[in-house]
Amino acid sequence: MSNGATVGIHDLSFATTEFVLPHTALAEYNGTPVGKYHTGIGQRSMSVPAADEDIVTLGASAAAPIVARHGTDGIRTLVFATESSIDQAKAAGVYVHSLLGLPSATRVVELKQACYGATAALQFALGLIHRDPTQKVLVVASDVSKYELDSPGEATQGAAAVAMLVTADPALVRIEDPSGLFTADVMDFWRPNYRDAALVDGQESIGAYLQAVQGTWKDYAEQGGRPLEDFGAFCYHQPFTKMAYKAHRHLLNSAGHDTDEAAVERALGRTTGYNAVIGNSYTASVYLGLAALLDDAEDLDGQAVGFLSYGSGSVAEFFAGTVVPGYREHLRTEAHREAVERRQPIGHDRYRELHEWGFPTDGGDHPTPAGTTGPFRLAGIAGHKRIYEKR
Repeated sequence: MSNGATVGIHDLSFATTEFVLPHTALAEYNGTPVGKYHTGIGQRSMSVPAADEDIVTLGASAAAPIVARHGTDGIRTLVFATESSIDQAKAAGVYVHSLLGLPSATRVVELKQACYGATAALQFALGLIHRDPTQKVLVVASDVSKYELDSPGEATQGAAAVAMLVTADPALVRIEDPSGLFTADVMDFWRPNYRDAALVDGQESIGAYLQAVQGTWKDYAEQGGRPLEDFGAFCYHQPFTKMAYKAHRHLLNSAGHDTDEAAVERALGRTTGYNAVIGNSYTASVYLGLAALLDDAEDLDGQAVGFLSYGSGSVAEFFAGTVVPGYREHLRTEAHREAVERRQPIGHDRYRELHEWGFPTDGGDHPTPAGTTGPFRLAGIAGHKRIYEKR
């Protein structure tokens, strides 16, 4: 940049759902030993949306504290990343723009590439601010992870939104050049337009993820990135938390490093706290890992953090960030923990009801059953139009 300023994440906030299903309830229902969930995939519970919660209400709830703290001045762009899109044409971010009261002189766009979309949004934001350092960009990553009932992927479900204010001279994390990139045409996970739930080939997806880890690191190294030993922590996309550990061991092996388990735990352990109890949040996942790291670590001042963003299909990116000294003064740790702890536990029968709930497709007037106690709700549909309201 011409003025010598750095660019990165100035503020970060997340939101999750009204309800939570403990994996103990899922295990009791289907007869699976709970250790398969708690130890095997590293998951303890999953966030479950109320009928009147969706990617818009979650995204607006995540972003509202950022707007309350910083105001709307300078926010010229809102980029909404999701793979749970609610409309084939209109960006979900336009609803968020309205709910937050952002200025009309704002560009709003939705980005999609499976779980990688939020990193594309972040890179888009960085480019805009490099061009004009006076601007701010609001990046919102919001998803509801949904698989068929009684399917192998069911236990990894979850829902959350992460909002990030991207600016020059950020208070939390400076994002660095270069990036390592990788794309391959793989059918490991996909959701055709005619389906509500995703399709997944579990073994193919794990293999594709590991291939992308190796490919992004190779390109990152060739582009002149940091050596592996520079990094104090790594934030991976977490479809389930144990996948991050598998990915990191693969990265170490492919880079010629030993996979010392104590070192792996030091690099990853603090990034999995929120994902383990929220579940897979698709585009928000890697940045939910960042939130957990920042909230849990005692002191990361000046440390380098590696980010590995993976989206099935597949596209991946590895890049680095440096934690800004004094970052702890700007964290939302108490609010984040409250977002997790306020969820109401539900039983398996209620979870199945919510999983199968949906609007009729006749375009009529259909109010939504009240459920959320959050600041925004999906009130219903009328004439094929979604109706949102502030609480």
